[in-house]
Amino acid sequence: MKKLIPMVTRNFLVFMAGYTWICVGTLLIYRAYSWLSASTEVNFLLYAGSGVFIALFIHHFGFMKIVNRNLKRIHNMEEKAYITSFIHKRSYLVIAVMITGGMMLRHSAVPRQYLAVLYTGIGSALLMSSMRYLQVCAREFRKQRRSEVC
Repeated sequence: MKKLIPMVTRNFLVFMAGYTWICVGTLLIYRAYSWLSASTEVNFLLYAGSGVFIALFIHHFGFMKIVNRNLKRIHNMEEKAYITSFIHKRSYLVIAVMITGGMMLRHSAVPRQYLAVLYTGIGSALLMSSMRYLQVCAREFRKQRRSEVC
Protein backbone atom coordinates (compact mmCIF):
# COMPACT_ATOMS: atom_id res chain seq x y z
CA MET A 1 0.00 0.00 0.00
CA LYS A 2 2.78 2.44 0.91
CA LYS A 3 4.32 2.05 -2.55
CA LEU A 4 1.20 3.60 -4.10
CA ILE A 5 1.67 6.84 -2.17
CA PRO A 6 4.15 9.17 -3.93
CA MET A 7 7.28 10.40 -2.18
CA VAL A 8 8.05 14.14 -2.28
CA THR A 9 10.63 16.51 -0.83
CA ARG A 10 10.24 18.17 2.55
CA ASN A 11 9.88 21.54 0.86
CA PHE A 12 6.97 20.24 -1.20
CA LEU A 13 5.33 19.04 2.05
CA VAL A 14 5.66 22.57 3.45
CA PHE A 15 4.11 23.95 0.26
CA MET A 16 1.24 21.42 0.45
CA ALA A 17 0.52 22.37 4.05
CA GLY A 18 0.42 26.08 3.21
CA TYR A 19 -1.68 25.50 0.10
CA THR A 20 -4.17 23.40 2.07
CA TRP A 21 -4.52 26.09 4.75
CA ILE A 22 -5.08 28.71 2.00
CA CYS A 23 -7.77 26.61 0.32
CA VAL A 24 -9.65 25.90 3.54
CA GLY A 25 -9.34 29.51 4.72
CA THR A 26 -10.64 30.80 1.41
CA LEU A 27 -13.57 28.37 1.50
CA LEU A 28 -14.56 29.49 5.00
CA ILE A 29 -14.31 33.18 4.13
CA TYR A 30 -16.35 32.61 0.96
CA ARG A 31 -19.10 30.91 2.97
CA ALA A 32 -19.11 33.75 5.50
CA TYR A 33 -19.23 36.35 2.73
CA SER A 34 -22.12 34.61 0.98
CA TRP A 35 -24.10 34.46 4.23
CA LEU A 36 -23.50 38.10 5.09
CA SER A 37 -24.12 39.44 1.59
CA ALA A 38 -27.38 37.46 1.26
CA SER A 39 -28.86 39.07 4.35
CA THR A 40 -30.36 42.52 4.01
CA GLU A 41 -30.70 43.35 7.70
CA VAL A 42 -27.11 42.53 8.67
CA ASN A 43 -24.39 45.13 9.13
CA PHE A 44 -21.76 43.47 6.91
CA LEU A 45 -18.78 45.44 8.22
CA LEU A 46 -19.64 44.83 11.86
CA TYR A 47 -19.83 41.05 11.51
CA ALA A 48 -16.91 40.72 9.08
CA GLY A 49 -14.78 43.08 11.18
CA SER A 50 -15.56 41.09 14.31
CA GLY A 51 -14.43 37.94 12.52
CA VAL A 52 -11.15 39.53 11.45
CA PHE A 53 -10.55 40.78 15.00
CA ILE A 54 -11.11 37.27 16.34
CA ALA A 55 -8.79 35.94 13.61
CA LEU A 56 -5.86 37.87 15.05
CA PHE A 57 -6.19 35.99 18.33
CA ILE A 58 -6.75 32.61 16.68
CA HIS A 59 -3.74 33.20 14.42
CA HIS A 60 -1.37 34.38 17.13
CA PHE A 61 -2.34 32.18 20.07
CA GLY A 62 -3.47 29.03 18.25
CA PHE A 63 -2.53 28.45 14.65
CA MET A 64 1.04 29.79 14.72
CA LYS A 65 1.92 27.23 17.40
CA ILE A 66 0.47 24.50 15.20
CA VAL A 67 2.32 25.80 12.13
CA ASN A 68 5.67 26.00 13.93
CA ARG A 69 5.24 22.53 15.41
CA ASN A 70 4.33 21.16 11.97
CA LEU A 71 7.30 22.88 10.32
CA LYS A 72 9.63 21.41 12.92
CA ARG A 73 8.14 17.95 12.36
CA ILE A 74 8.58 18.24 8.58
CA HIS A 75 12.11 19.60 8.97
CA ASN A 76 13.08 16.54 11.04
CA MET A 77 11.88 14.11 8.33
CA GLU A 78 14.04 12.41 5.75
CA GLU A 79 14.56 14.45 2.57
CA LYS A 80 11.83 12.42 0.82
CA ALA A 81 8.58 11.53 2.57
CA TYR A 82 5.09 10.36 1.66
CA ILE A 83 2.93 13.15 0.26
CA THR A 84 0.28 12.49 2.90
CA SER A 85 2.72 13.31 5.71
CA PHE A 86 2.34 17.09 5.29
CA ILE A 87 -0.30 16.65 8.00
CA HIS A 88 0.45 14.63 11.13
CA LYS A 89 -1.51 11.38 11.43
CA ARG A 90 -3.38 12.56 14.53
CA SER A 91 -4.40 15.74 12.73
CA TYR A 92 -6.47 13.80 10.22
CA LEU A 93 -8.82 12.88 13.09
CA VAL A 94 -8.97 16.52 14.24
CA ILE A 95 -9.79 17.59 10.68
CA ALA A 96 -12.61 15.03 10.47
CA VAL A 97 -14.05 16.31 13.77
CA MET A 98 -13.82 19.94 12.59
CA ILE A 99 -15.54 19.15 9.27
CA THR A 100 -18.29 17.29 11.10
CA GLY A 101 -18.67 20.16 13.58
CA GLY A 102 -18.87 22.68 10.76
CA MET A 103 -21.54 20.65 8.99
CA MET A 104 -23.54 20.39 12.21
CA LEU A 105 -23.27 24.14 12.80
CA ARG A 106 -24.39 24.95 9.26
CA HIS A 107 -27.47 22.79 9.73
CA SER A 108 -28.23 24.12 13.21
CA ALA A 109 -30.51 26.96 14.28
CA VAL A 110 -27.55 29.30 14.88
CA PRO A 111 -28.13 32.47 12.82
CA ARG A 112 -25.88 32.72 9.75
CA GLN A 113 -24.47 36.12 10.73
CA TYR A 114 -23.00 34.58 13.92
CA LEU A 115 -21.63 31.65 11.97
CA ALA A 116 -20.15 34.17 9.53
CA VAL A 117 -18.17 35.75 12.38
CA LEU A 118 -16.78 32.33 13.35
CA TYR A 119 -16.06 31.33 9.75
CA THR A 120 -14.42 34.68 9.00
CA GLY A 121 -12.29 34.35 12.13
CA ILE A 122 -11.09 30.83 11.45
CA GLY A 123 -10.73 31.39 7.70
CA SER A 124 -8.74 34.60 8.10
CA ALA A 125 -6.54 33.01 10.76
CA LEU A 126 -5.84 30.10 8.42
CA LEU A 127 -4.87 32.51 5.63
CA MET A 128 -2.60 34.53 7.91
CA SER A 129 -0.94 31.43 9.34
CA SER A 130 -0.46 29.86 5.91
CA MET A 131 1.90 32.70 5.04
CA ARG A 132 4.44 31.18 7.46
CA TYR A 133 4.42 27.93 5.46
CA LEU A 134 4.88 29.81 2.20
CA GLN A 135 7.63 31.97 3.70
CA VAL A 136 9.60 28.87 4.74
CA CYS A 137 8.93 27.21 1.39
CA ALA A 138 10.20 30.26 -0.55
CA ARG A 139 13.30 30.54 1.65
CA GLU A 140 14.16 26.86 1.09
CA PHE A 141 13.55 27.21 -2.63
CA ARG A 142 15.90 30.22 -2.84
CA LYS A 143 18.52 28.37 -0.82
CA GLN A 144 18.25 25.37 -3.14
CA ARG A 145 18.55 27.55 -6.26
CA ARG A 146 21.67 29.26 -4.85
CA SER A 147 23.32 25.90 -4.19
CA GLU A 148 22.54 24.73 -7.74
CA VAL A 149 24.15 27.82 -9.26
CA CYS A 150 27.40 27.42 -7.33
